[in-house]
Amino acid sequence: MHGDGDATGYRAIVVLPPGAARRLIARGVAELPAVERALREGLVVVALGTTNGYVAEELLGRGIERERFCAGYIGDTLASLPAERQATPLVLRRGQPIELSPDEALGELRGGDVLIKGANVLDPAGVCGVFMASPAGGTVGKFAVPALARGVEIVIPISCAKSIHGFVADLAREVGIGRVDEATGSPVGLCPLVGTVVTEVEAIALRYGVRAAHLASGGVGPGAGAVTLLLVGEEPKVRRAFAELATLARTEPPPQVG
Repeated sequence: MHGDGDATGYRAIVVLPPGAARRLIARGVAELPAVERALREGLVVVALGTTNGYVAEELLGRGIERERFCAGYIGDTLASLPAERQATPLVLRRGQPIELSPDEALGELRGGDVLIKGANVLDPAGVCGVFMASPAGGTVGKFAVPALARGVEIVIPISCAKSIHGFVADLAREVGIGRVDEATGSPVGLCPLVGTVVTEVEAIALRYGVRAAHLASGGVGPGAGAVTLLLVGEEPKVRRAFAELATLARTEPPPQVG
């Protein structure tokens, strides 16, 4: 995920605020071979999530009410969007949106199909973790476990900004709705999630054919939650990536929930 050192190559540093980072990740997800194949031949289910809202737009080729494409989220507390405000997961059959309830979509998922599910944390081993505020396990409990059982490809879009120092397997044993005594917002459990992880690093490799390294996270003002990346590679490719990402950083508005 972090790449090997490279003594040669053109180098550039770019800062991506949260909206730009999510848009980049979404475009990378859309270029994954497994996703492209499922869009041609099978079923793609995009679960609710702030980053997944951008994924839904890229797969549909149009805008959606992204602020409603969310269930649980981290604001100034651990929060959830009221059920009546939540959108429904996006289901695409052979690339076309169809109306299926979550239960109906679950019933149709087969090997070769794709479930796109975001996560809350990314540990140093590349393992993702999903917060669970529902005693039933939420989306990860409803979809991810059956998907793994059936051989469905799970794709996990997640920003490097969600990187943590600890390990998901250790932290999952420390938390839980019935184990946490107090919380700002809803107490949660943490479930490890297995699949193809797509951060800004993988998205840049997919789209531009250059190596990216996660250089820093965070900032102030518009840079709060930003990701700083180092780009290394052939000069024309790096210049193209830098120009497009710098433009994206200036033009993509921040994500909203509500």
